[in-house]
Order: sequence, then C-alpha cells, then structure tokens
Amino acid sequence: ARIDAALGPALESDADDAVGACLRAGEELARELLQENATSRDSALDLLAADALVTYAFEAASERPGELAARSRAAMVCIAALAGAAGKTSEP
Repeated sequence: ARIDAALGPALESDADDAVGACLRAGEELARELLQENATSRDSALDLLAADALVTYAFEAASERPGELAARSRAAMVCIAALAGAAGKTSEP
C-alpha cells in the first residue's frame, strides 16, 4: 500500500517509465524521511518502501543493460544530493 501511495498517478503510466517513476518515488520518500529526521521505528515502513522502489527501478533498468551504468550514476548523484540537502536543512 505504501509503495502504491508513493507512486501515485505513476501507477497508471506506461511500463516504459517504470524506472523513472520508481526512482522518483523512492527519492521523494527518502527526501521526506531526511527532512523529518525520521529515525524511529515508526518510519521503518517508509524507509523499506523507498528501498523497494529503488530496487524495483533497477530491476526494470536491467531490461536495458546498455543504459544501466548511466542510470546508476544518475541515481547515485540524485540520492547523494538528498543527503547533502538534508545536512544543510537539519538542526544540530
């Protein structure tokens, strides 16, 4: 249910956008968790959903192995930027 909620309208999208849709949804969940400094067990399901979405994205991306390295680099840059942005906005 949490994954469906995170994907939202993208659930109705074409399967060709599965990689992008899953990555965007996973990144958004991770961004929310970082912004809320969500480190308790209460946020565990959201963290697992974010992880699953990124995993699903790479499973879908493996269907096009020639694009996998570039997609991996782009995803790592986006995900790393989330951590950097969270560090700038969080309180000590």
